[in-house]
Amino acid sequence: MRTLTVLGASAAHPVPGEACSSYFLDWDGFRLVLDLGYGTFPRLLSHVPDAEIDAVVITHEHPDHCIDLHALFRFRQYAETPTKKLQLYCPAGVIDRLGAVEPGLDMTSACDIHLLPGHFEVGPLRLSSVSLPHFVPNYGVRLETATAAVAFTGDTGPHPGLADLGRAADVYIVDATDRPGEQDSTRRNLLTASEAGEWAQRAGAKRLLLTHFWPGNDRSASAEDAGEHFNGEVLTAEPDLRIAF
Repeated sequence: MRTLTVLGASAAHPVPGEACSSYFLDWDGFRLVLDLGYGTFPRLLSHVPDAEIDAVVITHEHPDHCIDLHALFRFRQYAETPTKKLQLYCPAGVIDRLGAVEPGLDMTSACDIHLLPGHFEVGPLRLSSVSLPHFVPNYGVRLETATAAVAFTGDTGPHPGLADLGRAADVYIVDATDRPGEQDSTRRNLLTASEAGEWAQRAGAKRLLLTHFWPGNDRSASAEDAGEHFNGEVLTAEPDLRIAF
């Protein structure tokens, strides 16, 4: 089984029926989660009831991308049967954020922590990361084997590194926030759906998966905007959408 499942894709905060940023990758039984924002851990449990996953990758410290890592930690900490250590790949700010939620929290008791940026062997996958512009340190992540690749921008403004990050990716998960007024900012920290399409086209990605939708935005309109610039298949990240490789 080689599948990518959407757990949530809302920006800033959850909305009715949907959680924030999170993706569950099952690669021949190796289980990895990309981001764990507000409301995503219960959705993960619907796919993995015992929360026995192998690795978590967090792009940045904003709570709509990382806060349910604390829920995962608590679940495993109080499990009736011992669990193996989780491999956690994240910026240092994520550890600081969770430490503020629960002072004295020792993440190392349940996790082997690997700080981004960097390059790592993660089970059958090779992980590489690139710094991308956002309000806090954010790292786009690429997971690949000899035959397939998944890339994820996290939250980002326009940046040349986006083309290399998603180069020929089977699935390129790209921020399409379309927050009102964002394009008028002097320092860009988020993308529009049109820009997501442009960068996926430059990357030569096979499929574009739009994510991080600003609450209230029309996702079908986002897909149309992206499709004006991207020649491949455009998908919107809907809860429980599953993509096979």
